[in-house]
Amino acid sequence: MTDKAGSDSAKEKAGEKDGLSFLPLGGTGEIGMNLNLYRLRKDGKNYWLAVDCGIGFSGNDTPEAEILMPDPAYLESHAKDLCGLVITHAHEDHLGAVAHLWPKLRCPVYATPFAAAVLRRKLEEAGLLKDVPIHVIQPGSEFEVGPFELEFIPVTHSVVEAQALSIRTPHGVIVHTGDWKIDPEPLVGPRSHLEKFKQLGDEGVLAMVGDSTNALKEGGSISEAAVRDSLAKLIAGQKKGRIAVTCFASNVARIDSIARAAKAAGRQVMIVGRSLRNLENAARECGYLADVPQFLTEQEAGKIDDDKLLMIVTGSQGEPRSALSRIANDAHATINFGEGDTVIYSSRAIPGNEKAVAEVQDSLTRNGVEVITDREALVHASGHATSEDIRHLYSLVRPKFSIPTHGEWRHLTAHAALAHEAGSEVVLLEDGDIVDLSEDGVEVVDTAPTGRLALDAGRLLPMTGGVLSARRRMLYNGAVLASFAVDDEGYVIGEPRISAPGLLEPEDPEVKRIQEDFSRALDEVPDELRMDETAFRDAARTALRRALGRKLQKRPLVDVQLLRV
Repeated sequence: MTDKAGSDSAKEKAGEKDGLSFLPLGGTGEIGMNLNLYRLRKDGKNYWLAVDCGIGFSGNDTPEAEILMPDPAYLESHAKDLCGLVITHAHEDHLGAVAHLWPKLRCPVYATPFAAAVLRRKLEEAGLLKDVPIHVIQPGSEFEVGPFELEFIPVTHSVVEAQALSIRTPHGVIVHTGDWKIDPEPLVGPRSHLEKFKQLGDEGVLAMVGDSTNALKEGGSISEAAVRDSLAKLIAGQKKGRIAVTCFASNVARIDSIARAAKAAGRQVMIVGRSLRNLENAARECGYLADVPQFLTEQEAGKIDDDKLLMIVTGSQGEPRSALSRIANDAHATINFGEGDTVIYSSRAIPGNEKAVAEVQDSLTRNGVEVITDREALVHASGHATSEDIRHLYSLVRPKFSIPTHGEWRHLTAHAALAHEAGSEVVLLEDGDIVDLSEDGVEVVDTAPTGRLALDAGRLLPMTGGVLSARRRMLYNGAVLASFAVDDEGYVIGEPRISAPGLLEPEDPEVKRIQEDFSRALDEVPDELRMDETAFRDAARTALRRALGRKLQKRPLVDVQLLRV
């Protein structure tokens, strides 16, 4: 059930004495699935704090699943010592797994008003709203979770109310940055509270656990205000046809900018997609978008001329069931785009989603739609800190140790180089590494088992388990299914039937050859096996594999159906 080896109890050397440890179970060495743990050993007892619990989306390496999340088995084994789960912000890769994994953890959840509003909607869909204790913490507030003294630090990101976290312990102060950037004009929400980071730096910071996503990008961050100005000019310049803008549903500032640009261009706005509607409701509930008129319903939009309408549409990441993907493939029930229409991608592809995004853009272009991305115009600003932002933060915080997280290895090593340049001692980890933190030094003391779970039709399945392993095997090698009937003495009646979905067409001569070879192999099954159902089936599977031979150069999944008549 796990990808990484480790003993069931994950015997921790740090558990032998009081101390502070950090353990990433997801999001370090990968994009998404953020789940970070802090352990405080105090007076002989372990106290655990979880920070974020998010999902990830499948890439080219995991076509058998769509939504992934970290396997919390290790944390589940310590659930009785888990004091709480703190959510830094309302992005899916930080809170999207809570509704699925909370039943394994059953701890209090701490979040800002907006993140709590988003989370409540997810919990309600999962039937857990009345079960999960949610503590709403105002941005910038101090609070306690068990023995951990915590403080939210407002930071700018591509979602409102993003918070960094300071964690005060007897062994030193930890700064957990969450996702952040430096933006002098974030438009909705405050600028990153750099003065608070400096105060912590002056006080002394043991370690900073930091976002690495944009560490490879040189220069400073693009301001959301610059994107607003650019979008306004771009939308005003599209005089004919419908305009659709796709962006991350949680980017309230971007939705506000799009709505303002549409109004200035004389267009009315409708939103298309369930996640956008949910995020809009959460934003309005928390006082955001107060100056933006209610968006049109689909029925109201149907009465508006094309050149007077703008749609904000979900699907910026090429998700197959998203509104934009269905529209691009002419599979949406009421909306289609064509000649004269414009689709603006006010987003960038998350690593791993590039192929899916390109396929949707290709389909739109084939239909005559003009597609505008961040390659053609300033239509997107990342919410993550660039190298210049990271350098500035290190100059303020001056942590003794740096732990890069939230990114693939090329991002982590780029962050590590910046931290080293700033004078911090760098600790490069991967998911499952347990590191002790103290003024005397840092040491990776053990490894916890890690893994990934896939969300499949409401079920959580281990990526290495039998169901998804079989699906992966069928995807690449196909499957061969055989059925045959036997009499009461176990002898075959008639001819076996063979089907090979994903491997051979029904009329392929090879199917006939496999059927004949399988029939002959069944005749050779020893008499003593024919009356034992399990033994006969095992022998039949072996016979089927032998009949397939090496000619196909595949190792398909094989199964047999035996019917006694």
